[in-house]
Amino acid sequence: MGVSVAMAAYNGEKYIKEQVLSILKQLGCSDELVISYDKSADNTYRIISDLAVRDNRIKIFSGPCAGLVKNFENALRHCKNDYIFLSDQDDIWLENKVNHVLNAFESTGADVVLHDCAVVNENAEVLANSFFKLRHCRRGFLFNFLHNSYIGCCMALKRNFLTNVLPFPQNIPMHDQWIGLMAEKRHSVAFVKKPLIKYRRHFGNVTKLKPSKFSDIVKFRLNLISALLKQS
Repeated sequence: MGVSVAMAAYNGEKYIKEQVLSILKQLGCSDELVISYDKSADNTYRIISDLAVRDNRIKIFSGPCAGLVKNFENALRHCKNDYIFLSDQDDIWLENKVNHVLNAFESTGADVVLHDCAVVNENAEVLANSFFKLRHCRRGFLFNFLHNSYIGCCMALKRNFLTNVLPFPQNIPMHDQWIGLMAEKRHSVAFVKKPLIKYRRHFGNVTKLKPSKFSDIVKFRLNLISALLKQS
């Protein structure tokens, strides 16, 4: 019952070491941290390479340099273990995250587990104690098609579920919503209402907490509908 952690890295020098160290503390000898590295303009590669020299559980792969979604897809494709945790490069894992999530898989039989998180600023100061409460997160396919609860850094999935989600369709808004919707279709999702990471929000984040423009929302939903129809 090994664990793989899939991380997409790009221009992450400011926070990535702290995040990697918070992850490694929870991994066993046979577990792995798989980093898909998109060529960056900072010292990200030097940092993760130095860490990998000291810990062979870290495995670095060249990314496709085609955006965040494809970078995560590349990381997921290289994961070898039964349970795969998604990880951003700039958050902080809290103690016992892995055990809580594995227990949820075992007790529910779900294909995907989503847990809560505390939202923090660039200095790890708490902005909101619960992302679930902030975004009114809950299960349900239609709800999550319209109001996405699924945030990748709080997700884990079984490796055999990857065949249902990969390759990620072109032009979907984000990979995490896609994974969540595929799990909702199978009624195979478990929510853990406990914050298990510090979810860092800062100027460099790709995703935003504020709603997108209405025109972007319409475009994203049309892209999702197209991808879902092709999947059916």
